[in-house]
Amino acid sequence: MNQYFDNNDNLDSKLKIIDYKYEQYSLSFYSDLGVFSKDHIDYGSRLLLETYLKNKKSITKALDIGCGYGFIGITLSKILNMDVDMIDINHRCLHLTKKNIKLNKVSAQVFLSDTYANINNRYDLIITNPPIKAGKKIIYDILFKAKEYLEKKGEVWFVMRKDHGAKSTIKDLEKEYLVEIIVKNKGFYVICLKND
Repeated sequence: MNQYFDNNDNLDSKLKIIDYKYEQYSLSFYSDLGVFSKDHIDYGSRLLLETYLKNKKSITKALDIGCGYGFIGITLSKILNMDVDMIDINHRCLHLTKKNIKLNKVSAQVFLSDTYANINNRYDLIITNPPIKAGKKIIYDILFKAKEYLEKKGEVWFVMRKDHGAKSTIKDLEKEYLVEIIVKNKGFYVICLKND
């Protein structure tokens, strides 16, 4: 069984469209087999995005790590009219995100990167629904190395379930960041990290 962060060139394709509405905005996303939450917008991703939109800051440049088919980054770009880079290691995700950028008529960039390997910019916002099944090492790599790619007043926003180790992750992150739990909902924590 391949994971959604693996690349499988022999995987069948079964393209579908998922619709999403936020306030007066309507967006649509191509999805397919072999990607995370292929049949619907994942609850954690939606909670993360909508919590950010309710608490939004004035920012110009964002990075969406593990973008999947582009739901978070494309919606941020559409609603907040910001410059968004989106990265993933799954080739199918990158292909779908490119299609979804065109479909939703946003100005955003998507490219292959294993965490920060191909990142050369600094961002006001780094946002992620980290790939839990990839393991703690990858998740910590994403969250702790984010500091190196943040603008001075930049923030990291992420979502994690309580039963996937949110509390112990928060404890570890407090050694490096000012950590704020923005919302708790249905076992999900939306967390904001700032440079201390």
